[in-house]
Amino acid sequence: MGEDKVRPYKEKAMNSGNNPNAAYVSTTNACKLCKPFGACLAFRGVEGAVPFLHGSQGCATYMRRYIISHYREPMDIASSSLGEKQAVYGGGPNLKQGLANVIGKYGARLIGVATTCLTETIGDDVPGIIGEFCREALAGEASERPEIVPVSTPSYAGTHMEGFHAAVKALVEQLAQTGEPTAAVNLLPGFVSPADIRYLREILADFGLPAIVLPDLSETLDGPALLDYEKIPAGGTLLAEIQAMGRSRATLEFGRTLFPQETAGRLLENRFGLPWKPLGMPIGLRESDRLFQVLEEIAGQPTPRPHVMERGRLIDAYVDGHKYIFNQRAVVYGEEDLVVGLTSFLAEIGVKPVLCASGGKSGSFKRAIADVTAEILSEPPMVLEGADFYEIAAAAEGMAPDLLIGHSKGYHLARRWQVPLIRVGFPIHDRFGGQRIMHLGYLGAQSLQDRIVNAVIERKQETSRVGYGYI
Repeated sequence: MGEDKVRPYKEKAMNSGNNPNAAYVSTTNACKLCKPFGACLAFRGVEGAVPFLHGSQGCATYMRRYIISHYREPMDIASSSLGEKQAVYGGGPNLKQGLANVIGKYGARLIGVATTCLTETIGDDVPGIIGEFCREALAGEASERPEIVPVSTPSYAGTHMEGFHAAVKALVEQLAQTGEPTAAVNLLPGFVSPADIRYLREILADFGLPAIVLPDLSETLDGPALLDYEKIPAGGTLLAEIQAMGRSRATLEFGRTLFPQETAGRLLENRFGLPWKPLGMPIGLRESDRLFQVLEEIAGQPTPRPHVMERGRLIDAYVDGHKYIFNQRAVVYGEEDLVVGLTSFLAEIGVKPVLCASGGKSGSFKRAIADVTAEILSEPPMVLEGADFYEIAAAAEGMAPDLLIGHSKGYHLARRWQVPLIRVGFPIHDRFGGQRIMHLGYLGAQSLQDRIVNAVIERKQETSRVGYGYI
């Protein structure tokens, strides 16, 4: 079923007896999360930071629940806890009181204030309120004053990925400074797993490149067991590092769908003149090769032997696994840039992506999918942007997919169609270790291919009339 047939099918069902030509306005099982959600995750990746939602308490509770079930770590999100009164008269007093509470009880070094639908709708001037708070409550306390970084994130204007990137940009825009150049490389990896961030740090270290990774969730959302509870977990990008980002030697930024708008990387280029290297999410051989090529140029040296060997083992695995997964039909869904990277990787290993879907609406999703598949696939996949799972299901029903690749919210489709679900990205609620899944680089591609091949083999074993114990 083509995209032109999916939406009218949904419109008819959603209108249910009303005007059949009226456009639907509802979402059925969203393939995205809300914009302030992404901002809270980004702020969590900063040293001594407390994410703060200017809105109702329910928003913070829902977000904490989602994050904790995926990362298996405590997650505090402060809130201004607005009610009916504040919806009428404004939330300024609640915001000021909430900031004072966070400073007093947490000792935060940075408070990232993300707005919600409610506060954006009533029109609170959040930067202005924060300025008043600093003048009234923090006057004469410059040495103890935390950084307070506001960002506008109404859910009705975007997805969690747009909120994530907006928060990263706000941190750079409000904190980065000029000065004496350093040898560091800024790395803006986007929303990737803690395991991916640790691996990226290892890669840059092997090239001899000091890295400033923003945000860095590798410890704040995947830390060690502790005897005593820490109100603010250790780790995250140091504030001094964010301030120094305007003095680095270059900026790497991942994401093929980001770049029509001004991102943190482009801002660093425009404001400080830093070389900016936009790259696709490095999933699979080709996109990882592009990352290593850029690192060779920056470091002025060839790729270190351990990574050359990783690449060689990955190619060997591509050859070995091809006979098991060639021409398997896959539905891929999730965040736009993750889906683009996964689609590039699947095309390399012989899997045929038949549907690529995302709840995002960057306007660049279809072009990015075309860019990474044009040289490999004879038939391009169908692409759905701004989609929910109702539309994904309607489109995929007649495609006879062999695999679903995405997060846990697609499980009901895998169960209905009796096909394997390869869980990647966020959120993963129904399996353990989602924060440790590797997606990036040669090692990430190796891990993903192993999981896909084994899922296909397991499915064949389960559906075989006689079963088999040797392949």
